[in-house]
Amino acid sequence: MKLSELLPRGAIIPDLASKDKKGVLEELAICVAPMARTGSDEIVRVLLEREQLGSTGIGGGIGIPHGKLATVDSIVVGFGLSRKGVSFDSLDHKPVHIFFLLITPENSTGSHLKVLAQISKLLKKDHFKESLLRAESIDEIQKIILDIDEEF
Repeated sequence: MKLSELLPRGAIIPDLASKDKKGVLEELAICVAPMARTGSDEIVRVLLEREQLGSTGIGGGIGIPHGKLATVDSIVVGFGLSRKGVSFDSLDHKPVHIFFLLITPENSTGSHLKVLAQISKLLKKDHFKESLLRAESIDEIQKIILDIDEEF
């Protein structure tokens, strides 16, 4: 399962407008709601519940907000880029610039963990992160993700 196959063009935000955690989650949720076939409010609710367990800001300018919904029947991935960075209660207390959102069906623990691991593995590649940070359009972001998929 390649990340480029899970991330449709319509789920990419090349320049997030939000300046805080809840705003970013809302912006990403609105973007992926059509693919999830559920309301953005429900997505935000599940993401905020997950954030209460511990921040999904993993450090290094990266956030991977994720959650599970019974109403979702397949894996939904979204991407957002914040030029200025957003305070996200990250492990390293630094602003987050790169966001990958993941929503999976409630009963899909295996796939949920597999996609989280795949995203984390890709984000350990400095050239991948740096390329994403420089990207200015949806087309550029898609190409960067497609190229990194080819490496694996």
